[in-house]
Amino acid sequence: MTLERAYILLAVFYSVLVAIGVIALLVGGGPLWGVVLVGLGALVAAGLWGQTLGKPMMNPRMWRPLAGILVAACLVQLFAVFALHPPGVELTWLLTGAIFSVLPAIMLFQYGKRDQEVWATPEEREGGKMLDELLERQRELVLEKQEADRQATVKLTKAGSTYRASVVRGRGSHVERFEESFACPATLAFFVIKYTCISVNDIAAQYAEDRVLTT
Repeated sequence: MTLERAYILLAVFYSVLVAIGVIALLVGGGPLWGVVLVGLGALVAAGLWGQTLGKPMMNPRMWRPLAGILVAACLVQLFAVFALHPPGVELTWLLTGAIFSVLPAIMLFQYGKRDQEVWATPEEREGGKMLDELLERQRELVLEKQEADRQATVKLTKAGSTYRASVVRGRGSHVERFEESFACPATLAFFVIKYTCISVNDIAAQYAEDRVLTT
């Protein structure tokens, strides 16, 4: 069995668990707090399908906190099992929730990492590809741009499989400097577009002109 197939089976299994939980609640076979578990399970199932299929689901910022909630819920449920000795039905719900929280928590933590292509827009993927091609030819890419009362200077480099962006930007007299590293070129394009007044096309245009001038 391949890892991809195992992920699909896990997503299917978790979706079935959510469906069973909904049915149990409808026929009155679960505690009131089971509604919270089923709602949480539905979110987890959506995230698992997104991770498995490589598709963006909702917002990347929500999945790592959700993974943390799963870990905390697992610990609370295990404590309740061993400390409170609940009756049969509640014991089943607690054990099921605890056991099937661990692996989804790990997967959702990975899924919530912004620095991967699954969260990139088509524009960011195309921009990342363009920047990667330029960095294959140039040791570093540097561009300064002034736009109304905003100005920014960006320096992009690549070392191995790691991309680094150094930014100096200002508005009026206020100036700030920061830098970030990325593994995915599409995230590099996202960073430049979001945090500066410089576009990927600005960088590509400058280095296309430089190539013309040097030939």
